[in-house]
Amino acid sequence: MEFADYIEILKALGESTRLHIFEMLRNGTLCGCKILEQLNITQPTLSHHMKVLCDCGLVKAEKDWKWTYYTIDCEKLQGLLSFLGDTKCMREKR
Repeated sequence: MEFADYIEILKALGESTRLHIFEMLRNGTLCGCKILEQLNITQPTLSHHMKVLCDCGLVKAEKDWKWTYYTIDCEKLQGLLSFLGDTKCMREKR
């Protein structure tokens, strides 16, 4: 991943609703309808937040007829965690 990719992911997660959505997706794939049930937002607002999360690459969307299912892109997340963990303080703990 490029430095700009990390910036986009961190910016996306810097917004509280998107961070909450990410937290919900940590346990696996969810339908947009299930995410919407848990949040006090409108469908267009959810669509906006999901677009940001998908555009930065952290979340993948898959359409199944009338529903869209969202899941964390584990490869992107692993890249981010590797980047964030590659610091002097983390290397000294190993």
